Amino acid sequence: MSFFGFGQTADIEIVFDDADKRKVAEVKTDDGKKEKLLLYYDGETVSGRVNVTLRKPGSKLEHQGIKVELIGQIELFYDRGNHHEFISLVKELARPGDLLQHTSYPFEFANVEKPYEVYTGANVRLRYFLRATIVRRLTDVVKEVDIAVHTLCSYPDVLNSIKMEVGIEDCLHIEFEYNKSKYHLKDVIVGKIYFLLVRIKIKHMEISIIKRETTGSGPNTFTENETVAKYEIMDGAPVRGESIPIRVFLAGYDLTPTMRDINNKFSVRYYLNLVLMDTEDRRYFKQQEVTLWRKSDKSRLPLHNAHVPQTLSHPSQQMPRQLSVSSEDNSHSVSTNVSSNPNLMQRSISPSMSDGDKPNGPSEMEQEKPDVITNKLSNAHIENNDQEEGNEPVEQPISEEKPLIAEKPKISEKPQITEKPQITEKPVIAGKPVLNRPESEATPSQ
Repeated sequence: MSFFGFGQTADIEIVFDDADKRKVAEVKTDDGKKEKLLLYYDGETVSGRVNVTLRKPGSKLEHQGIKVELIGQIELFYDRGNHHEFISLVKELARPGDLLQHTSYPFEFANVEKPYEVYTGANVRLRYFLRATIVRRLTDVVKEVDIAVHTLCSYPDVLNSIKMEVGIEDCLHIEFEYNKSKYHLKDVIVGKIYFLLVRIKIKHMEISIIKRETTGSGPNTFTENETVAKYEIMDGAPVRGESIPIRVFLAGYDLTPTMRDINNKFSVRYYLNLVLMDTEDRRYFKQQEVTLWRKSDKSRLPLHNAHVPQTLSHPSQQMPRQLSVSSEDNSHSVSTNVSSNPNLMQRSISPSMSDGDKPNGPSEMEQEKPDVITNKLSNAHIENNDQEEGNEPVEQPISEEKPLIAEKPKISEKPQITEKPQITEKPVIAGKPVLNRPESEATPSQ
């Protein structure tokens, strides 16, 4: 036993399992300083080990049991004697007995519900901590370690904007508009101020973010206002019809999510305060409450394959595949696509040339507008072997590319090419299609 500090005692150390991998968060203390704590979220498991080290090796330590507790607690500064616990979980590590050597005890609190976020304000403190206790007859050996807890929220991207018209009758009418009413802690507040009626001499205008902390209830209600940020958004007298833009970045300020009726003990709300001051130093203001929430830092996995472009359209709207005209089947399919929707074609299709053939056509055709070539291709017609003898000849324009031919035609002579393309008529096809031209045609440029 230990009397007046004599005898055996021990030191307690709490070690978390994933302390080296877990993120840390800065949390305010009672004296206004900040300390870094391990960060947990709602539903996560808290596990680790409790190490008991004897100060006098070789002598035993009598105890009435060893336990570890996970506690969530609200402490009101005006009532420090009463601590309100909303979470209290206990794990028994050892039964009453004697400790003869250094011992380590594992513990685990699986899937712990953590409904609130840690908070330290002007009149209230909410904290989570682990408490390891060696129960003894006279004085217990206790060790406490705080942890940080953040609550995550998610709101739709499309949120309702705030739009309100305020003012003084027959003196000042303004209309302010904010892009939304709910902002995450790294968001940007965007808005505009419209002056509908100005009959007073305004000196300047400013916007501020106010945090309002309310603790207690009934006659024991305490309210504390704190100006978190202040911006001067206008200097000088505006005129009717003037609009003033607003842009406030929240990432640089020490903000917490909005808290409403936390365990019926306290609330934390945020307001946008618009203040106008005239030349006689009279102040006109309007407050609008906004909701702040914490966004998850974990990036979601992309829903698309990284190797596939994201600009793929519906299969019905995709570009038809470019095919070379080397057979009767694909020549028929290309003709169908061109005639059905010529606007889908971005480049023309050249047929396979027979040995000895060279592309013909003047150089001016290369400078022709693409839409002209596309329109001509849309009017092109490809003959199939299924056509009966005696069909009417089909007109075919001359373009930069050679005409599409179902089979390998015999080209006796090449048509004459002038500065502008001419349309020649094809003869009646008896068996195999043959292209003829007049004997007086000149040799085209190569």
